[in-house]
Amino acid sequence: MSATTAAWLVLAAPLAGTIIIGVLYNRLPGRSAGWIGTGAIAVSFAFALVTLAKLLQAGPGHRQLVSTLWTLAGTTGVDAKLTVLVDPLSVLMICVVAGVSTLIHLYSVSYLQGDRGYSRFFAYLNFFVFSMLTLVLAGNFLLLIVGWAFVGAASYMLISFWYRRSTATGAGIKAFVINVLGDIGLVLGTFFIFRHTHTLDLVASFRAAPHVFASGNGDLVAGCLLLLVGAFAKSAQIPLHTWLPDAMEGPTPVSALIHAATMVTAGVYLIARMHPLFQLAPAAGDVGAIIGAATLLIAGTIGLAATDLKRVIAYSTMSQIGYMIMGVSVGAYTAGLFHLMTHAFFKALLFMAAGSLISAMGGSQSLDRMSGLRRALPFTFGCFIIGGLALTGVPPFSGFFSKDSILLFVAGRGGWHWALYVAGYLGALLTGLYTFRMIFRAFLGAPCPEAAELIEHGHLFHPDVPTNPANGEVEDTDVGFPGPDHVIAERALSMRLAMGLLALLAIVGGIVSIPKTTTWLDHFLAPTFADSTIVSHPSNGLLYFGLILGAVISLGSIAAAYVVWVARPSLAPAIAARLRPLASLFEHKWYFDELIDAVVVRPGAWFGRFSQNTFERVVVNGVLIGGTTGLVRAGSALVRAAQSGILRVYAGLMLVGIAAVALYFLLQS
Repeated sequence: MSATTAAWLVLAAPLAGTIIIGVLYNRLPGRSAGWIGTGAIAVSFAFALVTLAKLLQAGPGHRQLVSTLWTLAGTTGVDAKLTVLVDPLSVLMICVVAGVSTLIHLYSVSYLQGDRGYSRFFAYLNFFVFSMLTLVLAGNFLLLIVGWAFVGAASYMLISFWYRRSTATGAGIKAFVINVLGDIGLVLGTFFIFRHTHTLDLVASFRAAPHVFASGNGDLVAGCLLLLVGAFAKSAQIPLHTWLPDAMEGPTPVSALIHAATMVTAGVYLIARMHPLFQLAPAAGDVGAIIGAATLLIAGTIGLAATDLKRVIAYSTMSQIGYMIMGVSVGAYTAGLFHLMTHAFFKALLFMAAGSLISAMGGSQSLDRMSGLRRALPFTFGCFIIGGLALTGVPPFSGFFSKDSILLFVAGRGGWHWALYVAGYLGALLTGLYTFRMIFRAFLGAPCPEAAELIEHGHLFHPDVPTNPANGEVEDTDVGFPGPDHVIAERALSMRLAMGLLALLAIVGGIVSIPKTTTWLDHFLAPTFADSTIVSHPSNGLLYFGLILGAVISLGSIAAAYVVWVARPSLAPAIAARLRPLASLFEHKWYFDELIDAVVVRPGAWFGRFSQNTFERVVVNGVLIGGTTGLVRAGSALVRAAQSGILRVYAGLMLVGIAAVALYFLLQS
């Protein structure tokens, strides 16, 4: 089996799972749909490993393989083909996407077991993974755009999975609209590139770019900026980030899938894949780096004020993606992808642990209601600690090596990049504070009633009247709402297995690229980025300084969080009161929602109403439709009036007609 054949099978497996579950959904007994969906993604992961093995057998100079299954169109310069590109970058991505997605599916088998939409959920989940794999394996812009759009559609279906929740459907629509805006950016950016390269093929475009674009060419800069619009929308970078926290309305496995290895990493992948173009448009790369740095800081401050457990983790995702966007935008491609990989491990773990915690709370996600859950959920607590340490960047956990590798490369660029370096370590401080604020508030302290019930009687809390945790609306447990079951990791083997494997990866995942020790990932990705013209020359002293500084900041932030939220719990309200304007800014999420509502939503709604009440009713209905109808009616009335049935009237009309024709010819002569 060749590497390209295995790559096609990577795509075929989740597509087959989607079709099988979709066709047989009402005939599958028990949890069969869950096991079929999980098996399909596991098969996809197995073929991803085969692809990796086959690629490693080739020499470094022969690790770029292209395979075309079908030619859609090949005329007038449009080479639209169903083509996959197998190289180290795409293989790394399919291994991470398929591997982590398999564990998320395994977790979901138990977590969603009581939901009436169980089969539908796994059909959507398989389609989501298929879409993301299509995106990263695409060998041309056409298939890339198709995968990009499919991911947006799948995210809408999954975020709105509990479709009878008004908050869920609203969040799904919001995510879909913002992602469509990104789709438009991607399509327009592709047009700017295609009109010069005259090809949709990625490899051909990259080879042609240095010959058709001068460095800083206006069309190329515009095209790359439009590509960034697509990347920012998918990866939730400011100002196109507001859909991400609302996406927490979907089931927790959806949050893990979107935030860990799939949707939000698409923007990082896009910039890394398009690096030959961004290197010729350095201004676009600078914009990406600045937006990434701003996002990681803004998201970190909001995470300090958020009280919804899943939203805190969501803002941490937004912040960590900011690191990756900053990294790949300044040329730290391997470092950015390294952090993408490690982040997939510990972020999926954190969301899974959050799902177990929320189940123990009877569906409540508010940190204000949680405390003392450590004894009630020891396994979940242990996974939360491992995920939190990796996210914070405590050595030797995986996040420590990947995050600092980005900042080391940034510092090596020198000049104004030092500002990005400082922002990165300030963001690391915020990361430790909001991460362990969340952990300490949920697991330490006196047990809350739900924790006490679980400790003393072994019973999970089941609310008498299910409610929406976002707004308190009363719900039922019928189809379109969350099911009646609450499942915790301590009592579900599939959940424990998935979380245990991710915890192990979160601990040891950094081993693939330890500075001065292991450089496997660098060597593997080197052929993809061999044409990179961006150089960074950090000194050994800067390397050791960064590692020590990162360790000190991560451990110091955990200690500070302990003092503020455990040792002296009255300190947090006092600080918030003293810094009321800042606290209000963070609590209102920097007023981005309000700003977008004032600048975009309200003017758009006003224009729509104005168009309906004036142009549509007066011009369209009154003139174009009503006026045309009136003319037809008048003409038909005139014709009916002429049809009197009286012979002399017909003779008179005929004479008038003959006289008119004769007069016409007389005037012409």
